[in-house]
Amino acid sequence: MSLPPALGNGPIKVVLADDQALVRSGFKALLDAEGDIRVVGEAATGAEAVARARATRPDVVLMDIRMPEVDGIQATGEIVRTRGLEQVRVLILTTYDTDAYVFEALQAGASGFLLKDAGPAELLHAIRVIAAGEALLAPRITRRLIAQFTAGRIATQVAEDRLAVLTQREREVLALVGQGLSNDEIGAELSLSPATARTHVSHAMVKLGARDRAQLVVIAYQTGLVTRRP
Repeated sequence: MSLPPALGNGPIKVVLADDQALVRSGFKALLDAEGDIRVVGEAATGAEAVARARATRPDVVLMDIRMPEVDGIQATGEIVRTRGLEQVRVLILTTYDTDAYVFEALQAGASGFLLKDAGPAELLHAIRVIAAGEALLAPRITRRLIAQFTAGRIATQVAEDRLAVLTQREREVLALVGQGLSNDEIGAELSLSPATARTHVSHAMVKLGARDRAQLVVIAYQTGLVTRRP
């Protein structure tokens, strides 16, 4: 998979939020060795993560969910609601199949998540992709995880009212976004150019009030447009 184009505004600024100092130091050593990434702050609690984000205005916050005082979900919500931090992207760290809070983190405004056992190359790629605006990482894994925690909620959603603002084509695109397809894959599926697929995704975001692509995935599951497969 090719990397996204360079941001063109200097190195990607990252805040590391994890309550384990050893984990933070390992991440920092890895990231600081890259010419296009710079760690601008560290936090051991959610409250510190919010403070560091406000002070440094990073491109990406690498956020652990389980932290003392204020957890990663609460911290994510505070960051994305803070005026002036609209462009900050939160990348959640989680342990697959044990962390039931990933869905809540996406609802709070996280732009994606990364498994804690990811390798160095995957972490670097994730940070670059999310900083370049591709909000959702590991979409097929994310799809399974979100499905696990939303299956019981779908019945409580007023799906038709929420989706009424979309055209039929935008519904089709939203369903494919929810399944983890990229713009290129959506275009191939619907016989559209990638640029046209991107336009439909953008229109769906605006109409549904979604902050980014990750939020569209959540909506696709919430409304039952995409459901858990047996």
